[in-house]
Amino acid sequence: MSDFPELPAQAFAKRDPSPDGLFYAEPRFVTHIDDRAVAAVTELYRTTFRPGDRLLDLMSSWVSHLPREIAYAEVVGLGMNAAELAANPRLGGRTVQDLNREPALPYEPASFDGAACCVSIQYLQQPVTVLREVLRCLKPGAPAAITFSDRCFPTKAVAIWQADAVDNADLVTVYLSRAGFDRVEARQILARDRFGDPLWAVVGRRPG
Repeated sequence: MSDFPELPAQAFAKRDPSPDGLFYAEPRFVTHIDDRAVAAVTELYRTTFRPGDRLLDLMSSWVSHLPREIAYAEVVGLGMNAAELAANPRLGGRTVQDLNREPALPYEPASFDGAACCVSIQYLQQPVTVLREVLRCLKPGAPAAITFSDRCFPTKAVAIWQADAVDNADLVTVYLSRAGFDRVEARQILARDRFGDPLWAVVGRRPG
């Protein structure tokens, strides 16, 4: 793909090439990381986003992991399953959209104070294109926080995400940098150990 001319053509292919809409047609009312990792995501959001912000929850589901005690102006969720989005009490706006089929976001420029994407970035086949759209929709200086673990649906995660030689924190850093974000910082929040799931976060900001 043009955003990654140095990679082989199949880097963003999936083992299961069938439409993602079929895979996500049935709601899954589960969390895809354990309670310790969920708490770590919530703490990251607590320190990254501000009370009163208007937030975009990208690739959202029935739970957004935002701090319960903080009031935001609005949280808008974009995801694949209407039932999951309808069950999410934090969402004030809901959009059902397959970003692998239509990466353009249906939001106005500079209309969000922050964006989050939790344990879903591994499924994007045009990640830089989607993140450029996120950048367009963020206000100058606004953060985008991407979190992930070592879990995934292996038939739906892109090939490069599952390559042994690839550091996924570095990969997401490249995604954000090539999309135009600056001050991109990656860190491991939780280690892979006997206590539970590991967790990484990569945060970048729209220039300005």
